[in-house]
Amino acid sequence: MQATRTTHSDGTVFERQASYARAVRAGRHVAVSGTAPIGPEGTLHPGDTYGQARTAIAKALEAAAALGAERGDVIRTRLLLAPGAVWEEAVRAHGEAFAGVDPANTTYFVAGFIPDVLVEVELDALLPDTA
Repeated sequence: MQATRTTHSDGTVFERQASYARAVRAGRHVAVSGTAPIGPEGTLHPGDTYGQARTAIAKALEAAAALGAERGDVIRTRLLLAPGAVWEEAVRAHGEAFAGVDPANTTYFVAGFIPDVLVEVELDALLPDTA
């Protein structure tokens, strides 16, 4: 039996151009794409790793919530950091967001992102078995 697949989009031009969804739910699993701290006017909190991490985490959690996942359902996160990001600040934001949930996490330094972005966040959630 194949799991039902549902997608959620932020409605950005980039999502349409690149043919991807912000988040996808297949059965009980919700996967959130790399989420940057981007607002309608561009990158939010330029130069501020902590502010960007908090914003990206919040956006990723909102996308997961749109498909039925709550913070406590998150089982894995990934913090992707650009050169110049302060890893301690990204980890602090993650710790505040996921205290008591304690998902599996990997933090990476990557070559870079679009201008002014220091942090992207990915997450996976597993919804409770309702069967």
